[in-house]
Amino acid sequence: MQRISTLFRSGAEYASPCAIIGERRAAGDDCHPPGGRRMVGHAVDGEGERATVRTLGNILWHIPFLGFLTAAFYWLLGLLLTLLVVTAPLGLGLMEFGKFLLAPFGNEMVSRSDLDMPQNPVWRAYSTLVMILYLPFGVVFVILNAIQVFALCLSIVGIPVALVIAKSLGTVLNPVNKVCVPSAVAEEMARRNARAEIDRRRG
Repeated sequence: MQRISTLFRSGAEYASPCAIIGERRAAGDDCHPPGGRRMVGHAVDGEGERATVRTLGNILWHIPFLGFLTAAFYWLLGLLLTLLVVTAPLGLGLMEFGKFLLAPFGNEMVSRSDLDMPQNPVWRAYSTLVMILYLPFGVVFVILNAIQVFALCLSIVGIPVALVIAKSLGTVLNPVNKVCVPSAVAEEMARRNARAEIDRRRG
């Protein structure tokens, strides 16, 4: 939780037009450059529009497409596999996938390793073994889901469902060690990875 809150905080600072607003106000300076307030207003409006689109997408996913039933199915399946212990790595990932399907527009599925979440070495090794054993099934499920996405896009009305399934392909292929996080966290992770890649290439 502390790691995620840090990502949220750093994301807010990155998006702010004046990350040192406290210091500049203390010095009596105006934080915003010429036109800065207008830019902030546009950014707020844009974020509000994105939030509205995400909310509408989630509503359409649940009504009329009954997405909450799909979410409940995956969560309960994950719970069952977790209780079996042997398939616990797979089950925990599917439970997170069920949480994602409750609000797929506004959430993302990411790997625990990308969040730098500590894991027991034995558990990590066992999870890798389970992932390898599941992988052939995952490939089949991905192919079937990809066909479903194509068919739903052709129907036009099924596009909201197609978008959710398309976002889920990576998790369907490998749900092991995946967690559900808000999209803002995933975007901040992508920005950090991009900056790290740029720094690496610059040497």
